[in-house]
Amino acid sequence: MSAQAGRASGIDILSNFRNSINGKLTSTETLRHGVNPATGQANPPVPVSTQQDVDQAVDSGKEAFKTWSKTPFEERKKCLLAFVDAIIEHEEDLAKLLVMEQGKPKMRALGEVRDAVRWLQAFGALELGDEVIQEDNDTKVVRRHTPLGLSVGIVPWNYPLSLACGKLGPATLAGNPIIIKPSPFTPYTGLKLGEIAQKCFPPGVVQVLSGDDNLGPWLTSHPGPEKISFTGSTAVGKSIMKSAANTMKRLTLELGGNDPAIICKDVNIVETAQKVAHLCFLNSGQICLAIKRVYVHEDIHDEFRDAMVSYVQSLKVGEGNEEGVFMGPVQNKTQFDRVKGFLADIEEKKYNVAIGGNADDKPGFFVNPTIIDTPADDSRIVVEEPFGPVIPLLTWKDEADVLSRANGTRMGLGASVWSNDLDQASRMAGQLEAGSVWVNNHFALQPHIPYGGHKESGVGLELGMGGLLAFCNTQTVYLKK
Repeated sequence: MSAQAGRASGIDILSNFRNSINGKLTSTETLRHGVNPATGQANPPVPVSTQQDVDQAVDSGKEAFKTWSKTPFEERKKCLLAFVDAIIEHEEDLAKLLVMEQGKPKMRALGEVRDAVRWLQAFGALELGDEVIQEDNDTKVVRRHTPLGLSVGIVPWNYPLSLACGKLGPATLAGNPIIIKPSPFTPYTGLKLGEIAQKCFPPGVVQVLSGDDNLGPWLTSHPGPEKISFTGSTAVGKSIMKSAANTMKRLTLELGGNDPAIICKDVNIVETAQKVAHLCFLNSGQICLAIKRVYVHEDIHDEFRDAMVSYVQSLKVGEGNEEGVFMGPVQNKTQFDRVKGFLADIEEKKYNVAIGGNADDKPGFFVNPTIIDTPADDSRIVVEEPFGPVIPLLTWKDEADVLSRANGTRMGLGASVWSNDLDQASRMAGQLEAGSVWVNNHFALQPHIPYGGHKESGVGLELGMGGLLAFCNTQTVYLKK
């Protein structure tokens, strides 16, 4: 098995995009293409998988499970770490591909590749041994973590490489073959991860299928897979829950967020405003765990708003390979039109626009970073997640009131409190209804620490030991002496 853990040299990352099925690279009779969001031009053709492709991949994955699940943990780890080495070998080209398909600036793309490496290395540092939970003269009770079976990883378009690795890593390490389905908007890095994986894993352990809107439902409703790991919108997550119910598939769902950031009056205003603005507009606001609502204490509102505006004025928006670009385009036209719908609503309601408020007139799907000053709490920009570079700035005075407003959503992915008084910040943080809560930071994920959502922001955990155990059954063995 360890002989599979070879180098992935010789792969052309930037062309010839094919499915990976049962150790082979395949294409389809029908092809489609993604779009470069910075130019609106067509990217290279990719396969459109059929139901027959799905059935073949499922059969291959189930066959691979028979041996992969019994492969020693250390051998599985060797394969995974060989995969890590191969990603590092190709990191520059993978970053170029990310810029082309996702639109993010080159340094952010390279950062995504390196984050994926860190995530996989963190999984590779974990152990998954048996645990003796009781032993006396009569009985020994052991808790084991066993593989689930064939898994499916459904990956979104905002972080198409790192989130694919965040599913592939724990699935394979736990003994499960996995089929990765990239977003139709960003299929390219996912397909190349599949090609790289064929050099590092046995046939059928890692497969990647590109397709249209039919592919996801075919996979989630198929009786073969035992596990679905999905990152994306809450609406689609609910559909997957329904689809998976017939066969009781295990689920990990990392869904939408409407993360609040509460700014207390004792902060360093300029420093905090710059950090908060940075975290609002990172990846063009296309992060589930980005700050989506900013609640600033009324005593410092004007100065804080002006400091945010001043910082945003310094941010360069443009194509990802341009020098000094902070923010690329919105990734696809569907999302671009949705964000423009928020801007139209803001204009119609005559809300105060502190900066931005318009789409750029350059080719592609560019929206200028936008701050809306003190809109109504029931306005669309406050209630809904735009998933784009448009942020409401709201005020607060009473602690209980702002906590109630921050929690007044069905979302519960992340939240933050910003204060120099750590006792106050800790007290407030403990009352926020979210899976990840930061003090004086936000979106500060670490690869060894699990994260997940509350309420309608998700089910289960990703990353760390929690993410690894999400791909395991728990088995209790009772041994009578």
